Amino acid sequence: MKEEERIITVERKEEDQAFVGLRPKNLSNFIGQEKIKDNLVIHMDAARKRGEALEHILLYGPPGLGKTTLANIIANEMNVSIKITSGPAIERPGDLAAILTNLKDFDILFIDEIHRLNRTVEEVLYPAMEDFGLDIIIGKGPSARSIRLDLPKFTLIGATTRAGQLTSPLRDRFGMTARLEFYSVKELETIIKHASQVLGIKISDESAHEIAKRSRGTPRIGNRILRRVRDYSQVKSHGNIDLEVTIAAVNNLDIDPLGLDQVDRKLMKTIIEKFSGGPVGVETLAASISEETETIEDVYEPYLMQIGFMERTPRGRVATEAAYKHLGIVKKEKVQGKLF
Repeated sequence: MKEEERIITVERKEEDQAFVGLRPKNLSNFIGQEKIKDNLVIHMDAARKRGEALEHILLYGPPGLGKTTLANIIANEMNVSIKITSGPAIERPGDLAAILTNLKDFDILFIDEIHRLNRTVEEVLYPAMEDFGLDIIIGKGPSARSIRLDLPKFTLIGATTRAGQLTSPLRDRFGMTARLEFYSVKELETIIKHASQVLGIKISDESAHEIAKRSRGTPRIGNRILRRVRDYSQVKSHGNIDLEVTIAAVNNLDIDPLGLDQVDRKLMKTIIEKFSGGPVGVETLAASISEETETIEDVYEPYLMQIGFMERTPRGRVATEAAYKHLGIVKKEKVQGKLF
């Protein structure tokens, strides 16, 4: 199954864009991430009292946890405009210069996937962040000269799922760094109930809890499952979402009570049945299930490790006792000396 076809993929899908209205507009309506919210309130209040732009902010963590939503909330709370772009979209220094020179004082520039910025572009960004200046080379050869353009006092909000891939000079220029954590089931229940109100859906508390359990700690997935359950209810039932309809819908989607789908189960069964539970190298594992190594590392592994089904060891990936129990597989005694 292709990653974009999975219901529980954390990557943003085209269908998600049609439901941006589900996103909260201010911090008081943003569920979860309490520590980050508290720090942001102090950060914004201090900037308002000083009459200054916010310091640059770096948001990092797994996809689907609300980095883009938080950036929009910050702009709304500060009553400033926000320009949204992404690292891969800024191909040349001239592209960045065009964006920066069109900002106004205190405006916010949000760069998603900032770890994918071109290195040449990144070097132009350093003086822009630090001194609010832009160095431009005019002419070529011996007659070339450098001029500096003054920029408005803007705020850069960078978002990344791979903070470790940011260069030290770029990371050090952010005044505030915040890691978004996975959401609890209780927080997801609240988010799903709010989304159901926005969508005009009647949903029981038990149903919201059942969807939250299978949402892998990620609001984006929870909202997507809610929409699928709504569709199932309208076609197969009376339109209202009760527990019976919810369980039938998620079973039809092949999402189990822990939020695993057939791809996750195939991955774990491959480790257990083909490689005696591991350890097995990620390249070997990727070849065995016909997937890319990066997809396994970025998409499948984080959640499987979070729920304690997989361990990374120096020798490779290992399935845990919890994975055997969940999949209903009896663990066999391993033959010593066998390597994969």
